[in-house]
Amino acid sequence: MKSTSYNLVMSALFNGRKGERPPAVNPTSIACHDLMDAAHVSFPEAHLDANAMAELALTGHEMVGFDTVMPEYSVVQEVAALGSEVDWGDRNRMPDTKSFLYEDFSDVIVPEHFLERPSIRVLLDALSILRRHLGGRVAIIGKVMGPWTISYHMAGTQNFLLQIGLGEKDKVRKMLDQLLPVTIASAKAQFRAGADIVVLADHATGNLVGAYHYEELLLPYHKILTAEIEGPLILHVCGNCTDRLELFADAGFDAYHFEWAVDARSAVERVGSRMSLVGNINNAQVLYQGTPEDVYQQARYAIEAGVQMIGPECAIPLATPLENLKAIVKAVRKGY
Repeated sequence: MKSTSYNLVMSALFNGRKGERPPAVNPTSIACHDLMDAAHVSFPEAHLDANAMAELALTGHEMVGFDTVMPEYSVVQEVAALGSEVDWGDRNRMPDTKSFLYEDFSDVIVPEHFLERPSIRVLLDALSILRRHLGGRVAIIGKVMGPWTISYHMAGTQNFLLQIGLGEKDKVRKMLDQLLPVTIASAKAQFRAGADIVVLADHATGNLVGAYHYEELLLPYHKILTAEIEGPLILHVCGNCTDRLELFADAGFDAYHFEWAVDARSAVERVGSRMSLVGNINNAQVLYQGTPEDVYQQARYAIEAGVQMIGPECAIPLATPLENLKAIVKAVRKGY
């Protein structure tokens, strides 16, 4: 196998033939101040302009050396398209939802021509730009929010989780039913626009939701998503999800993007033969506050444990030093 960035990522995604090294992969944002300066692009422009969005993603490959490009830096593109008020932030602040349209769990209205709303259109156009520049050479990753995460923004996280605690399962399922088509439509559109892989972020995190609630309330929807969306899917769920790794594999995802809180050796042993694993480099203590040597050693631990694709565990802090990101690339280029 030729060890091109594209081949390394796509083979690792399906736990296939190994090239000369594992790929460095970013299923979530690696945008930081140093990268913005190098690309001459900043926030909020990179959330709102397709060329700026694509340029920032491209710099992560060309300057840092990652084997993937991923042009969505926030979690609010779908939410904005659904009509929520969004503060798009600035160079030092990520976007955030300013209103919860369905706090009362009333019927969700999906706008006509949802995929043509500006916050969705800009991402689709950025993916198309990246496809024209990098198609077949570098793996292009799209990102969608799952119905659970969108529900946090529609009803408010605390309010949504409260309904689960109160046993209002019909109310919760009704909202998930209404938002499921949004995730499916967005993912399919991103594949048509040029994505090779789509990350599905659905934050049923270990510190917010028990594994039993995931199995009862969300797993059935994840099985629908993996059946309906034909392209390769990486599940992203933050937090320590050690207690539900097998459930994620049961859902049918091709890979799971996971945090350092989940031990790499344990994860590989339990589910590594059923789905690939990606990530595992700690953000707060290592990438942000640590040294390049700290990052390198953690990446080598993940590689030696058998993690197929190495990268940050989640969207990195904006002040992350660029040299720490480059240490991930240095670690994978040492090979297996």
